[in-house]
Amino acid sequence: MQIWYHTKFKKQFNKLPLDTQNQFYKRLKLFQINRANQKLRVHPLRGRYQGYWSLNVTGDVRALFVDDSDETVTFAVIGSHGELYG
Repeated sequence: MQIWYHTKFKKQFNKLPLDTQNQFYKRLKLFQINRANQKLRVHPLRGRYQGYWSLNVTGDVRALFVDDSDETVTFAVIGSHGELYG
């Protein structure tokens, strides 16, 4: 699976605390092994983010991605639940 990162995602990611960044990398490994892993709580979004999927990084931080194809995923934005949906 190829993983791509949108410029906006990279900027937001770099502002996150180091422990949250490390947690993202742990979750990304799980995602690459088994996208349906219950810890990730991957689900499609509706409304403003129609066409995106959400992945739980921590209790409050979500990484939103687009499933470009069977082999390519692009992470678009990352942030707290309130920042993204509020």
